[in-house]
Amino acid sequence: MSQPKINPYLAVIIGVIAVSFGSILAKAADAPSLVIAFYRIGLTVLMLAPVTLATSWTELRSMSRRDVAMACLSGLMLALHFATWITSLNYTTIASSTVLVNMHPLFVITGGYLFYKERISPSGILGAALALAGCLVIGISDFRIGGQALYGDILAVIGAITVSGYMLVGRGLRNHLSLLPYIVIVYFVSSVALLMAVLAYGLPLSNYTPNTWLMFFLAALVPTIMGHTVFNWAFRYVKGAVVSVSILGEPVGATILAYFIFQQVPTFSQLAGGLIILVGLVIFIQSNARSQNSSAN
Repeated sequence: MSQPKINPYLAVIIGVIAVSFGSILAKAADAPSLVIAFYRIGLTVLMLAPVTLATSWTELRSMSRRDVAMACLSGLMLALHFATWITSLNYTTIASSTVLVNMHPLFVITGGYLFYKERISPSGILGAALALAGCLVIGISDFRIGGQALYGDILAVIGAITVSGYMLVGRGLRNHLSLLPYIVIVYFVSSVALLMAVLAYGLPLSNYTPNTWLMFFLAALVPTIMGHTVFNWAFRYVKGAVVSVSILGEPVGATILAYFIFQQVPTFSQLAGGLIILVGLVIFIQSNARSQNSSAN
């Protein structure tokens, strides 16, 4: 495998910063959450498809049926993640939903070991555990049990499982597929699935303000192209667990942005949890970087 021109760990950090804008842009858009998710992915397809067709048409046509099927599966997983996680917010608290959906590193680390024989060092496991503990600190005071809240919690867990599947499939396909042919199929299938969900709920697709359309566009450009697409680029060079655990930094970035943009002052538990997450991420990423460098030598 050729060495990338950009440090993949730096790229992952940039991706985390980009996806941190996702909740900020969603809050600024005056539209139902599923509609925001559809336009976020759909506009991404419109932006990336011309470049893909111009530069990667030959590879796109030569993809095997299995690779196309797996890329479609990845797209469905991504759509299910958005649909279940966003819907969970209607039944349980934001904190509970966020903590539960951020369980995905547990599934990605397990799946990486089972399917790709990716081992995590003891210090890496410690870092991942600290990052997960930080998420728990942020949301533990807001957990509710029973009734609609339990239904919302189940949806959030399904969101964690499906985004894990999306990452694990991407980790496997990106070993031999170029970024654009793979990701355009993923985003296209995901956008079609989200469109079906929007139509099933009878949600409006038009008559939004210019500001909301701007938020749709920025959601496609920043957290999707500069975030998710960068993550998928990094899958060729780092373990899936590195991306999954690093994404736990998203609530920290979103909290900082919310303070400066919406003047939302973080609580003590958010500050404490954010600090624990950052410490865990530093330990985890440094551990994996050392492991990868030693194996390369």
